Amino acid sequence: MYSIYHFFKTLIDNKKKFVKILKLEDFPFDTSILSCKNRGQFPDLAIRVNPKNKLFTGGELIELKDSYSFTVSSFNSTIPTGKKEISKVIKGANSIIKQQMENVGDVIDSLPVRDVFYLIRGKKKGKIKVLLVHGSFFETIKTGDLISQSFSQVLEERIQESGFIVNDEMKNLLIAMFSEQENFSKVRTVEKASVKLRFRIMTEVKAEGNILNPVKYPEIVDDSICFLLPYNNEQDRELAIKRMSAVFSKKEMKLFNEFKIKHHFNGYFLVFRQSLNK
Repeated sequence: MYSIYHFFKTLIDNKKKFVKILKLEDFPFDTSILSCKNRGQFPDLAIRVNPKNKLFTGGELIELKDSYSFTVSSFNSTIPTGKKEISKVIKGANSIIKQQMENVGDVIDSLPVRDVFYLIRGKKKGKIKVLLVHGSFFETIKTGDLISQSFSQVLEERIQESGFIVNDEMKNLLIAMFSEQENFSKVRTVEKASVKLRFRIMTEVKAEGNILNPVKYPEIVDDSICFLLPYNNEQDRELAIKRMSAVFSKKEMKLFNEFKIKHHFNGYFLVFRQSLNK
């Protein structure tokens, strides 16, 4: 059986190693539940798919975020999101990710949209926080809106600085054209230029979205490991408990503190917290 819950179970079983390892990628991940493992491209890890299981679909995508502070490190590869189309991840027949997934027997198209999680470790003055967080924690507005509104700010600044007159119709057209990350991530080749150019989007968290921030999120205490899931209604909690209970024994479940926290922009999240030291 494969799922983000089973992945979290392997983290809990080896939680003390988070204190010892130098880099987060050095953690002894259980590769038997993974469909791919990479460095330097999204996703760093992916869970294998359960195509016929109603409780656990599997297929979750995981990005590793390691920080030597209590600030989530910047997102350099992709803008953080809660879900992602797998077709945009595998990117063609020669994709290494696609090959890895097929080699373990995944039917990739059986789950076209995947949940995205971020495994975060923050270290500061000998204290550590480890979190497995659903990507919706960071995606408080749609990615397209984030890009287009940011581009709109650049456009407005240039209009003000240059004195150009641009009507609203043209501005709206330009903003709509620049709403996809792919527009920026492609390498551009210019005739007679000896270098190629690629615009790269880097995403940094605000204080309100920094789950490691002890002022904004005091419930995420030092030397703890937490699992954060979206909490829209009581049915979400009941399903999360059902899934946790299917993976952890009753004795193991008693070791968790279960509660909800309020995101400053994006509703509530359910938290399962455990000490790293016990």
